[in-house]
Parts: sequence; C-alpha cells; structure tokens
Amino acid sequence: LPEYLDMWFKRPEFDREAAFIAVGGVRGSMPWEEFEKMQLPVPSIEEQLEIVASYKAITDRIALKRRINDNLSATLDTVLCNLYQTIGNENSVFLSNLCSLASSKRVFAEDYVFEGIPFYRGKEITQKRNGEPISAPLFISNKHYEMLKKNYGVPSCGDILITAVGTIGNSYLVENEEFYFKDGNVIWLKDFRQFGINFYLYDYMQTPMFRRELEGICIGSTQTALTIDALSNLKVKVPNDTVLKDYVNFSAALRNTIQTNYTEILRLSLLTQTILASLSR
Repeated sequence: LPEYLDMWFKRPEFDREAAFIAVGGVRGSMPWEEFEKMQLPVPSIEEQLEIVASYKAITDRIALKRRINDNLSATLDTVLCNLYQTIGNENSVFLSNLCSLASSKRVFAEDYVFEGIPFYRGKEITQKRNGEPISAPLFISNKHYEMLKKNYGVPSCGDILITAVGTIGNSYLVENEEFYFKDGNVIWLKDFRQFGINFYLYDYMQTPMFRRELEGICIGSTQTALTIDALSNLKVKVPNDTVLKDYVNFSAALRNTIQTNYTEILRLSLLTQTILASLSR
C-alpha cells in the first residue's frame, strides 16, 4: 500500500539509513540505484491495512486536537488584541518594570549526558510551546542541575522563556517541570511583580502586535538576535487590576483546555513513533 510505504519513509531509521547512503557534494545525494536497493519487510495486505488504519486514526485525532487548539488560540488572540487597543498609551510600562529578565549559566557540550535533566535550546523551546515531542533530546546530570538550581536558580512554573536567536519570539509558559536551557539562545522572564501579569504577557507575546515590536528591536543583519536589554526596554500597555484579573480568569480557562489537548497530542505523537518503529520488526 502507498500509505504503508509512506509510513516507512517517515521513520527516523529511514532518515539515518538514507544519510548513510548519501554521497557526493556538500549537501550529499542518494543515487537512484542505491535507493532501489533499500529493503523493507512487506507484510500481507491485510496486515498493512490494519497498521495504516491504526496510524491514521491516531494522526486524525492529533489533527483534530490541533485544530481545536488553533481555534482557542485565535480566540485568545482576538480578545487580547481588542483589550489592548482599549488601553491608553499612558498605561505603557517597560517590561523590566513588570518582571526580571535573565539568561542562564553557560552549559558546555562536554556537560551533556545520555540521560538526566532535559536541556533545551531555542529549537526545543519551540517544540515545547507547540506541544510536540522533543526530537533530539539533550540532558545534563542531576548533580549539575542541582548545583545550578542552588547557586543561580532554574525556571519555575509560570515563568516565560522566549527564543532569542534564529527563530525569534517563540515563547513558552513554563509548567511544573525540571529542565535547564541554553544561554544566549533563550531569554528568561521571572519574578513577576503583579499577580497574573505573566499570563497576560504570555498571551500578548502570541499576537502580531508583539511580533511587530520585536522586528523593531532585534539587532544584526545576517544573524538577528534579541537581547535582554532590548526586550527590557520594550513598552507594554497594562490594564488596571480589575480588568487584568477578569482577563486572566478568562485566559486560564482556555489555556487549561489548550494544555490538556497538548498533553494528549504529545501522548499520541509518541504512540505514532512507536508504531513507525514497529515497522522494522
């Protein structure tokens, strides 16, 4: 079945085998003759149909949950933008007056271990934000993490991380979890001065308004970057306490649903990886 063959090509093992075969040039290429020689187990059509049907049921469920989350996020975006436009410019506040902005302590490549505490770069922060499984996880030892936690602090639930190099401006609202992150690639927003302001800021960071603001403060031409100083001096309009409280309650209800869907998407995505891996056996 074409669908079964398509699943075979989606396997990470296929990517590794293809990369091993690829030859020539800077980018590498796989000769057609070598591609034709690749082998795969071919079960009966009945078994292929069963595998494809199971895989499709899961991927359809993932697609449904993503559509629901897209609609919920669009609703939040609309409500936040409408609220933002009603706030006068006199209520603009420097971001540094609303929270602390920091980076992490440097972790070197030789500090990576095979298992332990997850270590995230900008790529992984984006995957976390999208509710996707980490494609190539990195780790530091528990001992190293505990040292960093004791001496410098680590992200805690409700903090915000924002990518600062490469794909700039992808933000992640930290859950109740343990991890560390790469210095220079990610900016850490913490110690929020006002109850609920972190949720308001996080929702604001998802809007086109925030994206436009970032375009004006990023530096560099060939390799743009977002700095702590530039982000600290970004002005944000903040509603009064009553309006902020009402908005945060509304946002929390939608965000809880979004997070529940992300949890299911992650579980289902891992299940698809298990099914794809089983094709080799």
